[in-house]
Amino acid sequence: MLCLNKAICFWFFTFDKSDVMQKLVLLIFFSVSISMANKPPVWSQKGHRVIGEVAQAHLKLKTKRAIRKLLDGRNLASVSNFGDAIKSDSTFRKFSPWHYVNIPLGKKYTDITPNKNGDLVVGIETCISIIKSKTSSKSDKAFYLKMLVHLIGDLHQPMHTGRYEDRGGNDIKVEWFGDESNLHRVWDRDLIENHGMSYSELTATLPILSTKQKLAIQDGDVLQWVAESQGIVNQLYASVEDGDRLYYRYGYVWWPTVEKQLQKGGLRLAKVLNDLF
Repeated sequence: MLCLNKAICFWFFTFDKSDVMQKLVLLIFFSVSISMANKPPVWSQKGHRVIGEVAQAHLKLKTKRAIRKLLDGRNLASVSNFGDAIKSDSTFRKFSPWHYVNIPLGKKYTDITPNKNGDLVVGIETCISIIKSKTSSKSDKAFYLKMLVHLIGDLHQPMHTGRYEDRGGNDIKVEWFGDESNLHRVWDRDLIENHGMSYSELTATLPILSTKQKLAIQDGDVLQWVAESQGIVNQLYASVEDGDRLYYRYGYVWWPTVEKQLQKGGLRLAKVLNDLF
């Protein structure tokens, strides 16, 4: 039997055999609890899928065909969480810094010394470069396309452009409806999960925008979009204090921002991909 915790294993095997079934159930419970506790926060799987779904609906026909060929028929929503899925494989550990960029308040990305191991901006630029290259293999293009879909999503979760000193809000502890959480996790998971919709329902209920509004959102480049996310994150830092208890009002106030970021992420992902293909 694989044991995730030596203390629990010792406890399990020192009981009488007559209690095996009860102990087995408890062991599974403890193991799952440990696994969940150690699971890192990520921009909600639903959030990434919404961004992929929005982008898919705004791809040009030529782009759709190229992506379908690279991804063997899969769509953007189905691969949108690839960047987080590979974290479970140590082979891909070098990509971990690509999911965020730490920028001090009052500074721009161009004011800082980039992380030597890469960051969100470097990750996006690398993906685009490899996909563009005529010498890249199909498998490399497919890998970095899936990464690109995920990273554009991360860019639009504002806390992924947070401060270094609090690890993008991870060290700002709050309660979410009585449960332990932190500012980063609230924006990664709690707000979206509390809304109680599937990713397809969330996509269907996003605000209806005119063509002019969509083009305005798609304007700019990655650095401008980073600066925009940073502007939002500055507001989020000001919105809570360590130890705050967050309930319905926080969700009411900030949900429109969540929707805007999901929609912007999808529209901008579509623009990047249409330009690429």
